[in-house]
Amino acid sequence: MVSLENLTKNYGDFTLNVTMEIPDGQITGLVGKNGAGKSTVIKSILGLISPDGGTVSVFGKEALALLPEDKQKIGVALSDSGFSNYLTPGDCAKILGKMYHGFDMKAFLDACRQYGLPENKQIRTFSTGMKAKLRVLVALSHDARLLVMDEPTAGMDVEARNEILDMLRSYLETREDCSVLITSHIATDLEGLCDDIYLIHQGRLLLHEDTDVILSDYGVLKVDQETFQKLDGDTILCAKPEAYGYCCLTNQKQFYHENYPGLVVEHCGIDELILLMTGGK
Repeated sequence: MVSLENLTKNYGDFTLNVTMEIPDGQITGLVGKNGAGKSTVIKSILGLISPDGGTVSVFGKEALALLPEDKQKIGVALSDSGFSNYLTPGDCAKILGKMYHGFDMKAFLDACRQYGLPENKQIRTFSTGMKAKLRVLVALSHDARLLVMDEPTAGMDVEARNEILDMLRSYLETREDCSVLITSHIATDLEGLCDDIYLIHQGRLLLHEDTDVILSDYGVLKVDQETFQKLDGDTILCAKPEAYGYCCLTNQKQFYHENYPGLVVEHCGIDELILLMTGGK
């Protein structure tokens, strides 16, 4: 569905170099700190910027050469874009009807009402959460085969975030071939949704792993200096110095349960993964 091969983009002192893919029917999460390169990856896939090197292909074609009928198959929700604040959801529906073949205006407006978005109120009166819901509904409005979602739940409370995630799950239940690229700074959103995770830092990919493998096989060890020296170095992905010794990341949690019975192995989620892999050595 989407393939990036040695994608390179230069911005002054920052250089992005990424190879990754999003297969058909897969939900892929892209995580990393602010400024890591997530937005550059997304804009390259959407053909909004030209790479300085490498290739970006979508639906088997160069991203910059996608035809209008190809772009109709992409649903986009970007955190820094959307309709004018002086439009209403009803106005948005009319615009979408002209943009997308087969757009169902009634279904779109019904969905807006279902999620508390008044058809005739200007977007400028909406809360942050309401605007985010509208962006997601627009992305889902035209039977897209590829969804690109940049921080779709940013700035929202738990209830609103769950509504957006439920929107995505409902959409994907009937579209098994739909692929999704989603970024989020809220790890639990991705842990319950994504099939796999890419971790990007300073323009480079540090890790690509299936989400269920991270949650089942990865662990965090907090050890003193003496214990650290006795650990099996081949099982430690990275270690971060702490006042008590070291905080270590392993992808062989079971190994430590079996061979170091006195050692506490803590759960590793995506938050811990980001913290250790971007701050450790």
